[in-house]
Amino acid sequence: MMATRENQRAAGASEEWLAQVRERPLEPGLPIIDPHHHLWDHPGSRYLLDEILHDTGSGHRVLATVFVECLSMYRADGPESTRPVGETEFVNGIAAQSASGQYSETRVAAGIVGFADLTLGAAVEPVLQAHIAAAPARFRGIRHAAGFDPSPDVRNSHTNPPPDLYYSARFREGFAKLRPAGLSFDAWQYHPQMRALTDLAKAFPDTTIVLDHFGGPLGIGPYEGRREEIFRQWKDDIAELARCQNVVAKLGGINMAINGFGWHRRPTPPTSDELVAATRDYYLHAIDRFGPSRCMFESNFPVDRVSCSYVVLWNAFKKIAAGFTADEKASLFHRTAARVYRLAIAPGAPPQ
Repeated sequence: MMATRENQRAAGASEEWLAQVRERPLEPGLPIIDPHHHLWDHPGSRYLLDEILHDTGSGHRVLATVFVECLSMYRADGPESTRPVGETEFVNGIAAQSASGQYSETRVAAGIVGFADLTLGAAVEPVLQAHIAAAPARFRGIRHAAGFDPSPDVRNSHTNPPPDLYYSARFREGFAKLRPAGLSFDAWQYHPQMRALTDLAKAFPDTTIVLDHFGGPLGIGPYEGRREEIFRQWKDDIAELARCQNVVAKLGGINMAINGFGWHRRPTPPTSDELVAATRDYYLHAIDRFGPSRCMFESNFPVDRVSCSYVVLWNAFKKIAAGFTADEKASLFHRTAARVYRLAIAPGAPPQ
């Protein structure tokens, strides 16, 4: 999820608060590619190479990560349409620093997903090419967030989308430029918009779409206290979306404040067992419908850091996956991410 200023502040959950729950990493040798995190430097909230390596180096074996756009380090001048390319330039620099091998086995931002305004229609093509030119070895896709809800209690996406973004003719004209450029699309919206995403996926069956954060099941504002009702509809919508073979699913990003579990308001953070008890059914249903080969666990850090530590989160994933075969676990923890984002990461050895 794109981090609003509120999320950026919350993402600074104190080490003291998080340290109240300490767990030993489970299966510490299991190779992981974390396919969704952000990087930024804002007053009171900094998450750059040192910070992410602090998390990825806390006990789980994270071989590589994928950065996803978050309105960070845009160019200060030039055409409005190409200012987001500054984010790709910024992240590619951090990725190059990480790839030097001087810091960690983890290759941070081995893949990069940026933002381009797809409502530019065909005129978005040079923006896509500028992103690719800024990180030719790493740029993999676009996210144009569509999260919209009429309730003032639910923050809309940083793109200020209209309620019908996915149906917009101009958006679809721009979307059509992704596949020829060799790019995928990360989809972020809220659960009432899932059917619109399914319609988009059916209209572009040859474009890879990555569903972020379970499709955004909301649990605040008008959705508070309606979890069972929303979950039933969400299950049906996920089942329908999964029929689109061009869609893969990221499993995570469900510990944000908007999801309504309220972890961030507790005097102590949750344990991995508590996370599993509260959210297991979302994971298992998505895996059941998409299959492990079309699913990948994601951290959504530092946004989900408002609720738990990196060690606790990946312990929860490993507990959820405990009943799967070694081959299925390989898909869930690294193989799907490597395939979708075209990452040349060898799990049996340090990545090159």
